[in-house]
Amino acid sequence: MRHGKKFNHLGRKAGHRKALLKNLSISLFEHKRIQTTLPKAKALRRHVEPIITKAKTNSTHSRRVVFSYLQNKEAVKELFGPIASTIGDRPGGYVRVIRTGFRKGDGAEMALIELVDFNPDYTGKKTGEESTGGVKKRRRRRGGKGGGSAETSAVAATVTANEEEE
Repeated sequence: MRHGKKFNHLGRKAGHRKALLKNLSISLFEHKRIQTTLPKAKALRRHVEPIITKAKTNSTHSRRVVFSYLQNKEAVKELFGPIASTIGDRPGGYVRVIRTGFRKGDGAEMALIELVDFNPDYTGKKTGEESTGGVKKRRRRRGGKGGGSAETSAVAATVTANEEEE
């Protein structure tokens, strides 16, 4: 029976499930995105979101609480360093789950889980770029190479002619 089943048990006992989620979350914090099956990605999202919320306050207590979940010093440093500084003002929704299709071997549905502010395709920034500026101007396929219509070029020509006379 499934009375009171609030989360996906992933076909594992409690200890195995905790170890799996711990290792997946360490990999997510170190690599910023990982590929796994869809049920694992959804379970990992529920596991990781409170940890990232706890990492927004940089205190000894919150570091110890997060370390009790992860038990990896490098992942804790990464989480409290660049990840917390980038996600500091976000009120929630720190990870994104993208379905990528089905695995060839067994047909399992695969997903890509990533930290939201670390994907340059969605943020509009190149990697290593500061958060201010850096937003590219959108290109539209309107005009030709001239960059404007005949009316604007005529106005520009009269303005330059008036400046030359002065």
